[in-house]
Amino acid sequence: MRDNLHDYRKNYKHGSLDEESVDPNPFQQFRTWFYNVQNAGGVDEVNAVTLSTLGVDGFPKGRVVLLKKYDENGFYFYTNYNSEKGKSITVHNKVCLSFFWPNIERQVIIKGTAEPTSESDSKNYFASRPKGSQLGALVSHQSTVIPNRDVLENELKALEENYEGQEVPKPEDWGGYLVRPIEFEFWQGRPNRLHDRFRYRMEGYDWVIERLAP
Repeated sequence: MRDNLHDYRKNYKHGSLDEESVDPNPFQQFRTWFYNVQNAGGVDEVNAVTLSTLGVDGFPKGRVVLLKKYDENGFYFYTNYNSEKGKSITVHNKVCLSFFWPNIERQVIIKGTAEPTSESDSKNYFASRPKGSQLGALVSHQSTVIPNRDVLENELKALEENYEGQEVPKPEDWGGYLVRPIEFEFWQGRPNRLHDRFRYRMEGYDWVIERLAP
């Protein structure tokens, strides 16, 4: 079986990025783009990001997670520490975050190191989640093999009854990760595949900005 996709083509024309307009601070550049995308509309989850890790089996793997906050230290997401991605980060903490926003033809790629957030940070975020999501975290031993969906549904029903009118405790194996960036790349689609690409890399304590060939 073969599908020829040669005719899947698009001419990028929504914007540009140049030396005069890039912010000297990559975190501020990210913030500007993030809200540009949000305000432009057309993306259901602006904070959706592909997290790529190197697995314990030696293979790279990417999956979409949700960015829950960012600050001058880096980018935060939350998961089960015993999940496949959690185990991968324990062994290889060098990761990549990739945002793709097709509505305005932009991409941001961030290389960095991942580390667990504090217990207080994890508890605070867990407490902010809807109760259904809290119970879901208790139900799912993420990435483990299960016989069928009924296992999940039955466990959820039991927990709903058990915690009716009560606070749901954060699972011990659940919490946040902070990705501390060492490199950013901002990509803006341009006509004829001559895209604008700017890389920020840390040199000492300063960010060096370089234009890359498309």
